[in-house]
Amino acid sequence: MKDNLFTFEQIHIEVARAASDDFNLFHDKHKWLQVTHNPFKGPIVLGFQLNTLIEYQMRLYRETRHEDDIVEENQLRFSNYQIIFVNALRPRLEASLEIKKTLITTIPELSLSNRVAIKAQGKTILLGHKKETKTPLFLADTDFSGLPDLNGIADKTVVPGTEFFLKRKWMTNGNVKNFLSGSLAEQSDYFDELAHVAHFPEVFPVSLTSGALLEKAQLEQHDFKRNPMVYTSHDFSVDREHLAQVKNNDKLHILVRQLPESKNNTLNHTSILLRTYECFGLLENQAVLFRIKLNLVPLEEIIKNLSSKTQ
Repeated sequence: MKDNLFTFEQIHIEVARAASDDFNLFHDKHKWLQVTHNPFKGPIVLGFQLNTLIEYQMRLYRETRHEDDIVEENQLRFSNYQIIFVNALRPRLEASLEIKKTLITTIPELSLSNRVAIKAQGKTILLGHKKETKTPLFLADTDFSGLPDLNGIADKTVVPGTEFFLKRKWMTNGNVKNFLSGSLAEQSDYFDELAHVAHFPEVFPVSLTSGALLEKAQLEQHDFKRNPMVYTSHDFSVDREHLAQVKNNDKLHILVRQLPESKNNTLNHTSILLRTYECFGLLENQAVLFRIKLNLVPLEEIIKNLSSKTQ
């Protein structure tokens, strides 16, 4: 990345999707053609790749301005991302990342916030905010005190007495390194075997929710070719204190629940109903590593909406 400009190649997509077990057809260099009415004319970059690029560049931004010292001294343990996807990014297209000046607020509590934007060929790809806070900004009120021991629950099943689908993953250094490299982040800034350094990045564990959602949909016999879904937003909070304790081969329980569709929950004030999922990543001791709310919509509905505007 140079002067805030970057370019993804198809190999970056291949590496990132393999590292995170994301088998969405939109990213496949062959199977993207099988997606009905695919408007993207080729494979596209993963949303969580773009999130990781933002994470890494924000890390460098904070270090350069010594804002990481403010984060540590004030125990701003939660890293929060609020991302809106406007367009898809194709490989081999030069894009730019813009990070706005840090806004430091003290009400209702101390926080550091930056607006971010990614653009390519004059089009906005995503807009969002990156914030550091003492408490999570998203899904903070979800109570897991009544959960059974997830270690005893079968993988890819519903947790008894809850609405949560369980997908079990393992945090492996190799997959994390590959995902970082696939996201144009420097893996050696996180891992150095000779110096016995291993710091897991923030976005990677959250990225595993995509694979969990895909596996849940597959069990529900969703047709990925005829009824493809696309992300419209990611809102998530990561607990950096818990993240600092994660080691190679640690177990991660991903909990997924779908909220009921509502006429009050639509895409940009259109009639397109959002499909909203709340997902949580719990460590083996059931400490909450991350919380994320994802919004998806059927691609067909977006195309219909665009067509109606041009008629």
